[in-house]
Amino acid sequence: MKTKNIDTLNGIVIKKNMGQYWVSTQGETIRCGLRLPAEPPRGNSKKGKKEHKNAIDIVVGDRVAVQRNPDGSALICELHPRVNRLARRAAKARPGAQAAEQVIAANIDQLVAVMALTRPEPRWNLLDRYLVSAESLEIEALVCLTKLDDAGSSGLDVDVQQEIETYQQAGYRVLLTSAHTGEGMPALQNALDGKISVLMGKSGAGKSSLLNTLLPGLDLRVNEVNETTGKGRHTTTGAEMYACGANGWLVDTAGTREFGLWDVEGDDMAWFFPEMRPFVGQCRFGLDCQHDEEPGCAVRQAVMTGHISPRRYFSMMKLKEEGYFE
Repeated sequence: MKTKNIDTLNGIVIKKNMGQYWVSTQGETIRCGLRLPAEPPRGNSKKGKKEHKNAIDIVVGDRVAVQRNPDGSALICELHPRVNRLARRAAKARPGAQAAEQVIAANIDQLVAVMALTRPEPRWNLLDRYLVSAESLEIEALVCLTKLDDAGSSGLDVDVQQEIETYQQAGYRVLLTSAHTGEGMPALQNALDGKISVLMGKSGAGKSSLLNTLLPGLDLRVNEVNETTGKGRHTTTGAEMYACGANGWLVDTAGTREFGLWDVEGDDMAWFFPEMRPFVGQCRFGLDCQHDEEPGCAVRQAVMTGHISPRRYFSMMKLKEEGYFE
C-alpha cells in the first residue's frame, strides 16, 4: 500500500486560541493543532500533575515544525529551541498558591514599553518593570509615550518631562507619539523594521490605536479609559503577532495593570538599571552590597550626587524587596 506524502514545514506561531495555533510559513498562514504533549492541564489531579511534567506550552513567536497531512489538516510536531522568552509572574489562583510563570512571547528582539502621557496617568514604576525584563533578556527596549495630542497647547507637565529626561540619560530611546495626529509614528515604524517587537503596556495605554495606525485595515477595537476609575479597559485578550514594516513582526499583548517579574534575581536588580550599572561592584562591600544602609555604598552616593534619579533608586529597591523572582 502506497503511503501519501506528508509535508513538514518550518514556521513561526503568530496566534493561539483554544488549543489552535496559526503558523506563518512560506508566505501563508496555516491553522494547526498540536501533536506535542498537551499544554499544562487545569486542576490538581494526579493525572494532571503527571501530564504537566511533559507539557509544552507553545506561545506566539515560537519557531516550530508543522506536519501538513494529505487531508489538509496540520499539526505542530516540533518546537525549535528558543533564543529567549518574555515572561511574567502569573496571578495566583488563590492566596498561598505557588507562583507560576506565564510566558508571553518567545524569540523577541525588542520590547516596546507603551505608556500614555495622560488618561490613564503614567505609572513609571510599572515602566521600570518592563525595562528590567528587557535588560534581563539582553534585548533592546524602546519607550513609547502615547496620546501626545492630549498634552494640550501648554506642552508636557514638568514632572513628566523630568522623567523622560531620566530615561534618556539612562540610555533609553523615548518616542513621543500620537496615533490621532500621526506625530512620532514614522520614527516608531522605523524602529520596528526588521525586528520582532513586543508591545507591553497597561490597559488604555493606546497599544491598539498604535497598531491601527501602523497597520491600516487591521481595525482593532479601541476602548476609552473609564472616567470614574481612570483605568483602561481591556481590549486585547491574548498575544498576537502581525507582519509590520520591512521584515518586522509586532506582537500585541493584553493590557496589564500589574507586571510581576519572573526569573530575575533580586541581588542582581541594580545591574538591570543601566544608570546604576557603572556603580555596581564599586561599593565598600563590593557585589555583596544591598545598596540599602551599608556604609560606602557607591549606588546611594550616586543618588545623592544626582547621577541616579531618587525615584528610580526607590523603584529598584522595591523590586528587590518584592521577591517575585523564581
